[in-house]
Amino acid sequence: MDPIVEVVAALLGFIGWVMVGVALPNRYWKISTVDGNVITTSTLYENLWMSCATDSTGVHNCREFPSLLALSGYIQASRALMIASIVMGTFGLVTSLIGMQCCKAGGDNYVLKGRITAVGGVFFILQGLCTMISVSWYAFNITQDFFNPLYPGTKYEIGEGLYIGWCSGTLSICAGVCLLFACKSNSDDNKSAYPYQPSRGTIYSGAASRRDVASTYDKNAYV
Repeated sequence: MDPIVEVVAALLGFIGWVMVGVALPNRYWKISTVDGNVITTSTLYENLWMSCATDSTGVHNCREFPSLLALSGYIQASRALMIASIVMGTFGLVTSLIGMQCCKAGGDNYVLKGRITAVGGVFFILQGLCTMISVSWYAFNITQDFFNPLYPGTKYEIGEGLYIGWCSGTLSICAGVCLLFACKSNSDDNKSAYPYQPSRGTIYSGAASRRDVASTYDKNAYV
């Protein structure tokens, strides 16, 4: 495995993991739209944990959601997926660091270290998928209500928290794919490194054949 690929993939996975931690508590997952409003006195914004409002004077008031079971299903699912994303990213970061060639934790068994690194790549891909599903599902509900002309409630637009989540998912998936492909190419190189060994059998030398012919000729000469 190329050490440069390992370092780049681990760096991408680390950045994606940090961005998940930034996106999860971000307050601006959705922001109330000003489209169609002549006078706007307050702005509403929400995330997975609370709903906030700010007025024209800049005063912010936030209220946490009082009940978990009273929330919409997609909000509960998005919470679970984002928490699972952080857990997967933690496992992926630890395993990828242990499996790197520059790390002495796994010893000098590079085959084992390559497998550990591949497991880290799988964790990074799972992290990216969890993040992508969470933010995309949340954004789908925002756009569905926004373009519904019969929706009576407040319409929202996509906030910065979702964009951070999309970037995090993309980086994590790229990191996992790089680790998997690097481990695959490394295993192919190890297989091709073994030389060809022909099967051992009886080897006849030309000198021995000539001696047999000569001895046969000497015996026939006296007949």
